[in-house]
Amino acid sequence: MTREIIVIGAHAAGVDAASAARKTDRTANITLITKELHAGYSRCGIPFVLAGHIPNFKDLIVFPPSYYQMMKLNLRLETTVTNIDPNGKTIEVQDKNGNTETLQFSSLILATGASPFIPPIKGREKQGVFVIRTIEDGERIKQAMQTGKSAVVIGAGLIGLEVAVAFIEQGIQTTVVELLPQVLPGMLDEDMAKMVQKQLEEKGIRIITGRGVDEILGTDKASGVSVTGEQIAADFVVVATGVRANTELAQKVGIALGETRAIKVNMRMETSVKDIYAAGDCVESINLITKRPTISQLGTTAVRQAKVAGINAAGGYAIFPGVLGSAVTKLFNLEIGATGLTEKAAKRAGIETVVGTITSKTRADYYPGASSIRIKVIVEKETERIVGGQIIGGEEVAQRVNALSFAIQKGMTVRELAKADTCYAPPLSETWEPMVLAAQTALLRLR
Repeated sequence: MTREIIVIGAHAAGVDAASAARKTDRTANITLITKELHAGYSRCGIPFVLAGHIPNFKDLIVFPPSYYQMMKLNLRLETTVTNIDPNGKTIEVQDKNGNTETLQFSSLILATGASPFIPPIKGREKQGVFVIRTIEDGERIKQAMQTGKSAVVIGAGLIGLEVAVAFIEQGIQTTVVELLPQVLPGMLDEDMAKMVQKQLEEKGIRIITGRGVDEILGTDKASGVSVTGEQIAADFVVVATGVRANTELAQKVGIALGETRAIKVNMRMETSVKDIYAAGDCVESINLITKRPTISQLGTTAVRQAKVAGINAAGGYAIFPGVLGSAVTKLFNLEIGATGLTEKAAKRAGIETVVGTITSKTRADYYPGASSIRIKVIVEKETERIVGGQIIGGEEVAQRVNALSFAIQKGMTVRELAKADTCYAPPLSETWEPMVLAAQTALLRLR
């Protein structure tokens, strides 16, 4: 019997799941279904097209049509799944012309992603108010940038700040409004966030924290926002207040959601319904440190979960252990990265911590181009294990975050990190690796 595998969603998780399924079962019929006009593109690249670093939105398409032909994947664009029958193992789909069809499956993978969350702000339905998720969203914002001279970005998470930087780089006066008391609230602690905010403000972004937008002003078209009574003029507004897992289809079928309100899966990425798997932004993950459910809506998480879902859906065996939530970005010339728990998250999980923080250089002090780097290592007091790290600097942040991520996954203690055997050459690093210095600072606090 030929296995029939259907994947709902065709971006990071969907395409990687289908590819992993194909490598596991060479003979299966594999169908990918997406509502969108484009499949297999990088959503993470959209802000960098707006900034002009990447010439065109089409450049974000990672998987061209030839890829699906080569992998023998049946891709269906602009097609909506209207219903799933888990008992009869069928799904109903509707194409853009309204034609409906019923498809059979042996196993089904939900890679339905997430949708932008818009808080209930008065005036949010006005023209000139944008979200940022799809290529089409990006194109609409780019259009507004042609004539707009000023913008307000609501939300100071990764995407909000990347978009604000893009606007400033394109000469648009920009204000960022964040309801929480700091920028990058999910990623950094307040001390590190303050440094980022200061550097962004020096580049010309106005940042308002600890206050929310009460209303989007204007008659039909947005002309600005009101923030606790202060009116800020803007030619357009971008709402970047995060995304929510797309779980409607799953709920319709009675698939269990977890405590984060995303789809609950086991280590094989199986849902509560037999032969239905899920991966990517629509599912909840387990945090490797706290062992508690968490949401990790990152491209890296999506592709790793998808590979596991695809292998299992095609009759193989693979498991996904969980996440640390390692993330990195570049804002102007500033690189910002984090992995594991923040001090705040550790406290919420009932973990008592000590921290080691150091400011050092990325190359030997006397070598041209050496830039400043600040590293914060978070350590569980009782076990002395490293549970988190945050890094801000001019270069080489991503690989240091990766190194800390390896250390956390391997249960390394801060004593072991303080003795790490690291490399040195004047154009590349200091004699004392900054991560080792941060670990030594943490050790002084443990005594």
